[in-house]
Amino acid sequence: MKYVNFGRTGLQVSKLCLGCMTFGDPQSGTHEWTLDEEHARPIFQAALEAGINFFDTANSYSAGTSEAILGKMLKAFARRDEVVIATKVYWPMRGDPNGRGLSRKAIMTEVDASLQRLGTDYIDLYQMHRWDNATPIEETLEAMHDIVKAGKVRYVGASSMFAWQFSKALYLAKMNAWTPFVSMQNHLNLLYREEEREMLGLCRDQGVAVMPWSPLARGKLARPWLDEPATIRDQTDLFSKKIYSATKKQDRSVVEALGAVAEARGLPYAQIALAWLIHKPGVTTPIVGASKLRHLQDAVAALDVALTADEIAALEEPYVPHAVAGFG
Repeated sequence: MKYVNFGRTGLQVSKLCLGCMTFGDPQSGTHEWTLDEEHARPIFQAALEAGINFFDTANSYSAGTSEAILGKMLKAFARRDEVVIATKVYWPMRGDPNGRGLSRKAIMTEVDASLQRLGTDYIDLYQMHRWDNATPIEETLEAMHDIVKAGKVRYVGASSMFAWQFSKALYLAKMNAWTPFVSMQNHLNLLYREEEREMLGLCRDQGVAVMPWSPLARGKLARPWLDEPATIRDQTDLFSKKIYSATKKQDRSVVEALGAVAEARGLPYAQIALAWLIHKPGVTTPIVGASKLRHLQDAVAALDVALTADEIAALEEPYVPHAVAGFG
């Protein structure tokens, strides 16, 4: 496994982050395709054995059960100080008006709830899951700063927002001597490259770590193009339909180009798609999800795949501009 500095911090993270949205009680929340603790355990152990030290989840994944399962596996198989745990806050956790968002009240409540589910005294990276239009960003920034100073959180990060919003947050944190965001978790893959226009440049300029989510576009970059859903996740993942359903014609040509490179190399689609992302300037560590051991094995193998300039050009040529997606 390769390790890199997380942005401008001294924190060392594996070049792959294991996304734990795949873990959770299938009967909780809206992800019917998740793995319970028994089925998640072999994947988590394999990740540790491969040298992955970075694990990402969120309080809202499967109504908190993703955090709970990760916490149990950490206790059973890992030394807490040897791993880096990231989680997120924003989406609804209760039905009352203050059961969601990034108000001071919500953050103070939810960080404690996440600590309890994870079974740990601190969270390495605590992230804004989305921008909260209902809360002044100054309130959010100061609350995040306070939980760092209280010892509950080591670093703070953000996810999927406009570059102008992230720039504003970075500026305000610096101006008020609040804990700055050290990372951006954004939507980036061969099917969705709009982040290249502004966000990647901003993050490179400011030394912010970039950890893309959905690097395989919800599995669409892991196999030949399919016109009909192939898995339970394909059938039930409403978020996937929301962000990809409008661009099927354009996306199919990208997947076909990916297939041509994969066939010429004699490698799985997933390895080529991940290799393109892993070696993209500005990308620190993609968040890879795995519901089967081969998914994890492909991700690790992609670290050693070096694409030529001609291959990269062939992969990128069919792309056309997309409407901004994944911010809400």
